[in-house]
Amino acid sequence: MSFAVEFTFMKAAEADITMHLRACDSEFVPPLSSRVDINNYAKKIVSKATRFEAWSGGSLIGLLAAYYNDQKDLFAYITSVSVLKEWAGKGIATRLISRCIEHAKVSGMRQISLEVANDNTAAIRTYEKSGFVIGKVNAPFVIMNLYLNCDEKHDHRA
Repeated sequence: MSFAVEFTFMKAAEADITMHLRACDSEFVPPLSSRVDINNYAKKIVSKATRFEAWSGGSLIGLLAAYYNDQKDLFAYITSVSVLKEWAGKGIATRLISRCIEHAKVSGMRQISLEVANDNTAAIRTYEKSGFVIGKVNAPFVIMNLYLNCDEKHDHRA
């Protein structure tokens, strides 16, 4: 792990994402493969999600996939955050989340939401440090939200 980390936007191919998600499968709570077909999920992420990526030595080591398609309510939704186990604890997820937040602000989003297992305390702490707050509890998951400051041009609450 002596390689430098490069943060990119929308670079990964479907095969890169599939390989990454398989390598991170057991780090998800519960394991990702128990909830989705990883091949189909990777295909959906490539075709529909905005991706923030961390690479090192030619390998995808971190991935955040989000949907910015709610143009009516201006809500974004993070569908996946994953970092290879050997790279955990190095601030990669935090940097990916930060890039996602900045993209949401530039895109005029008012809110970012995500769902996380309520017993995944490490992930919840990471999201809280980035400004997310726990919203609805939908056991065994919780919905977390980040409310963004919006200018008047994009703020439809007024």
